[in-house]
Amino acid sequence: MANWWRRLTGAAAQGIEPRWVVLDVETSGLDARRARLLAIAALGVHREGRTWRIVPADSFEVVLRYEAAEAEAPDRDNILLHGIGVGAQREGVGRPEALRRFADFVGDAPLVAFHAAFDRTMIERACRREGLPVPANPWLDLEPLAGVLMPQVRARSLDEWMAVLGIPCLARHEAAADTLATAELLLQLAPRLDAETGGAGFAAAQRLAAQRRWVAG
Repeated sequence: MANWWRRLTGAAAQGIEPRWVVLDVETSGLDARRARLLAIAALGVHREGRTWRIVPADSFEVVLRYEAAEAEAPDRDNILLHGIGVGAQREGVGRPEALRRFADFVGDAPLVAFHAAFDRTMIERACRREGLPVPANPWLDLEPLAGVLMPQVRARSLDEWMAVLGIPCLARHEAAADTLATAELLLQLAPRLDAETGGAGFAAAQRLAAQRRWVAG
């Protein structure tokens, strides 16, 4: 067993959330009511006290299979955006199996995404379609949290936050690359989060993010 997993197990026994899973999805469109889930990428961010780190070995990526019987064929313009071609979609993992693998990878870790409502909707809708349990994990939207922790920054999109903080991304709109960029954003926010919450857990981060939504509303 890896040393990092032993450390996580010990921290969890103390009631600390030592592993947060950052994720991103790629879809056939931006309308969550109609789009298909194409791919999921996820990456573990581990906490040891106030030390946060990305663990490349704790990562996940899957392309979901496109079934030829579906009414909606892969869209060429959208393929140019996310890079998941027709061949890759047809050779992907069957949807029930892909979603089960994702659930196994995540375990009971809290989930983090940028504009998380979209990712959450797509994953939960895909699970319901396949008759699978909807993940009960708590979610955190990094966009409002970033706004609370760095109110002087007038950024809204992930691209804008990356530009302000100097976060590189090799291939935007590819799930794995976007996930890494989101995890890097979390790491840059982590010292401010710890200072604001006294090093508290995930629920404290959720409460801070909710403050931004309340003010924006």
